[in-house]
Amino acid sequence: MKTKLLLLLLMLHKPIWTLASPYPFASSPQVPLFSPFPNSMSASSPGIVMGAEQRQMDSHKKMVIAIAIASTSLGAVILSVLCIWIYHTKYPSKSKGKNVQRSDAEKGPASAPTLSKFSSIKLVGTKGCVPIIDYKQIEKATGNYKESNILGEGGFGCVYKAHLDDNLEVAVKKLHCENPCAEQEFENEVELLSKIQHPNVISLLGCSSNEATRIIVYELMHNGSLETQLHGPSHGSALTWHLRMKIALDTARGLKYLHEHCYPAVIHRDLKSSNILLDAKFNAKLSDFGLAITNGTQNKNNIKLSGTLGYVAPEYLLDGKLTDKSDVYAFGVVLLELLLGKKPVEKLAPAQCQSIVTWAMPQLTDRSKLPNIVDPVIKDTMDPKHLYQVAAVAVLCVQPEPSYRPLIADVLHSLIPLVPVELGGTLKVAQLPQQVLPANPHEDSSP
Repeated sequence: MKTKLLLLLLMLHKPIWTLASPYPFASSPQVPLFSPFPNSMSASSPGIVMGAEQRQMDSHKKMVIAIAIASTSLGAVILSVLCIWIYHTKYPSKSKGKNVQRSDAEKGPASAPTLSKFSSIKLVGTKGCVPIIDYKQIEKATGNYKESNILGEGGFGCVYKAHLDDNLEVAVKKLHCENPCAEQEFENEVELLSKIQHPNVISLLGCSSNEATRIIVYELMHNGSLETQLHGPSHGSALTWHLRMKIALDTARGLKYLHEHCYPAVIHRDLKSSNILLDAKFNAKLSDFGLAITNGTQNKNNIKLSGTLGYVAPEYLLDGKLTDKSDVYAFGVVLLELLLGKKPVEKLAPAQCQSIVTWAMPQLTDRSKLPNIVDPVIKDTMDPKHLYQVAAVAVLCVQPEPSYRPLIADVLHSLIPLVPVELGGTLKVAQLPQQVLPANPHEDSSP
């Protein structure tokens, strides 16, 4: 009995953890991953409370640091935006100049050679980013503006063929700027063309001046103007149906670039067959930007009424309202020239003229009459469906009400299926007739 009592006492004096722990010789108690105690008991532990306070203090510090960093970043952004706004307000012309040519066409190579390749050309400075060529050299290159070198004539001067280098033929426009309007057109054209680069817009190579004379130098277009090809001595004999559609398509591409990819949008304002130039491969390029503007709708109070009879849209002529649809109207007249082989205004008598639009409209919408008014050079050489489609596009473009006219982008999409793949469209033909391809042996100056 005593022995049992002694053993019981010894057991009671042993530490409790030696009975509960499976590891009686551990140097420190192990904290379980999941506490078996209720949450209320855990919260009452002083160690746990101190840990929570420490974590809360760290969290507050991190939040303060994050707020400070965010505030600093926001302040920097606001300051940067303010600086940019002040700069653009103070120097608006520079910011606009950088934005005027936003187009995928800029990703391609330049359509004309740069003058830096020719060491024999004497440059005397720059006008913005346009090279200024020595006037004496231009004078010599044109044969002192020899009459036989005249390529065309405009309101303020002539365009001459010139040889600036053994391997470089150019076109030189000579403007007589005693008239303030001529000076304004010179400045306008140089400024615009210096910012424009597109395969269907003429390339500006340089400029020059001497007293009241202003010079603009362009790439040379070996096949001259569309007007000369259609209404000159050949009367359009070099222009097959497919080539005419190609020229219309190229012109529409150039206009689409001006209307939709330039910022601000450019309205040509003087689109006509004499301002559509053709290179050695009959690629068409828009030229003569002296009257072009870079803002939207105009009225008689802030812009002088300008243009060429036969191409001017009715709303511009009557109300001074000028939009991109004004260019679409002029394009429609050019399309009629290509289709019918007639001038935009025909003289019926010494004091009487008739517009091609007025004359053709009743017959364009009559399928039985349409084939009879087509240019004899191309008559019966096209698919009748294509003929009707082109006539329909022309009719829409020359509608008196601007809102009824299509956008030039819609016109472009209508013409693409009518032009053979070989000429820049999507039409697949088994074999192009030999006369479709240009026979001019000259190589175009552009790559």
